[in-house]
Amino acid sequence: MCISIFAFRRGSLALLTFVKQELRPHYGYKHITISAKAYLFRTRERQSTVSKLPVILAAIGLATTAGIASAAVSGDPQNGKEVANLCVACHQADGSGKHIEGGESWPRLAGLNATYLAKQLHDIKDGSRTSPTMMPFVNMLDDQKIADVAAYYSQLEPTAGEGGQKADDALLTRGEQLAQRGDWSQYVVSCKSCHGPGNQGAGDVFPGIAGQHAGYIEAQLKAWKEGTRKNDPQDLMGSIARRMSDTDIHAVAVWLANQNTASN
Repeated sequence: MCISIFAFRRGSLALLTFVKQELRPHYGYKHITISAKAYLFRTRERQSTVSKLPVILAAIGLATTAGIASAAVSGDPQNGKEVANLCVACHQADGSGKHIEGGESWPRLAGLNATYLAKQLHDIKDGSRTSPTMMPFVNMLDDQKIADVAAYYSQLEPTAGEGGQKADDALLTRGEQLAQRGDWSQYVVSCKSCHGPGNQGAGDVFPGIAGQHAGYIEAQLKAWKEGTRKNDPQDLMGSIARRMSDTDIHAVAVWLANQNTASN
């Protein structure tokens, strides 16, 4: 899920400057600047801007992570396999993670983008992302080991998600709407707008969430909603999660958990 331009009110001038200086000169998208201004200052134009959001948000995400990508350490999957011995108790030997219905859920790592995984580990290590469970293990890893273990998990075959198998049709229908089309009455953009077709991931910034465990997705959305997780670019996830009810968070989590997995 990503955020509509409506939620960028605090940073509207910065967003418009970014669009004007970065996107328009390189891609000739003069209409993007016009549409962004119309959305921010004329509410009747809101829905007409939807088609421009993926371009703008992807560019913001790429700009945010450009420095990380350029300085990234190259990972060795073979060395990463050894490092992954630290992870198997929670994430399993095959990287499938674990879902306990009504309890804790550990994410599937298999098949996720290596750069994305490495960023999450670095964020936990430097405190940008809070995870008391992960902190002792991440503190054992230097930059090379982080790159290695991320490379290792990225090459594993994705496994099926768990959770929500007993969800009723109404809940799954609502989850599908939020993931595939969003809900503009709540200014909630569809998940696939940023996470790509089938919600199977888009580049280094937006991970594949189709087939991720329902409990983990739900826990992370609630963390963004409550402000206990803040390591997403430009508060994209936080701004959307704060617009979602707990019922909608549960609905989209269980629907996504039951979708096909894919690398990234």
